[in-house]
Amino acid sequence: MSQQLTETCDPQTSVTRSLLGYGIIAGPVYVVVSLAQALTREGFDVTRHAWSLLANGDLGWIQIANFMVAAAATLAAAVGLGRALTSGPGATWVPRLIGVYGVGLIASGIFRADPAMGFPAGTPEGPGVVSLHGTLHFVAGAVGFVCLTVACLIVARRFAGEGRRGWAVYSGVTGAFFLLSFAAVATGGGAPWATLTFVAGIVAVWTWLSALSLHLYRRAMPQRG
Repeated sequence: MSQQLTETCDPQTSVTRSLLGYGIIAGPVYVVVSLAQALTREGFDVTRHAWSLLANGDLGWIQIANFMVAAAATLAAAVGLGRALTSGPGATWVPRLIGVYGVGLIASGIFRADPAMGFPAGTPEGPGVVSLHGTLHFVAGAVGFVCLTVACLIVARRFAGEGRRGWAVYSGVTGAFFLLSFAAVATGGGAPWATLTFVAGIVAVWTWLSALSLHLYRRAMPQRG
């Protein structure tokens, strides 16, 4: 009984699980806060405006804070992944790639997307003028998104090698869909189909990170001394 209690309370496992716990909640918090704003901010159209535009206007601080909270949780998850994936494909690069995505979220909060497409209220229609801040926002997002896509594909390879076909397919499809959704919004010129496809891609990849973190959380085993 004493040995079982010691294993259950193993501090190394507790830290790993705590870090992975942030990966479980990062996506839901980011998505819920973004959607709540998208549905209530004056002039925001979920079919035309990317969530990044929410960082503009009097209430823009909410989305900026959302970026920062999501970034902190993602970076914690990256450390947790590094502790949970001790060997095998992706043990080194998956945590690093997720970490870069977290840094990209910080940069996305610091460098806001330019007002465009009539949002915030009073902004002229159309893509508008692209500033240095807007360019850096796009670059940070692009780098982070590519890293997250590659992480999905590496995890797919890892699970395939473990014989976990369902997880392998899920991870691979999520990564491919997310990359395609980003390409759609980057080239779609504000078309509703492109914006909604990107929203679906964002929700899908955050769900994947939550699911992966939960999976590894459950697999974390106490270390035997």
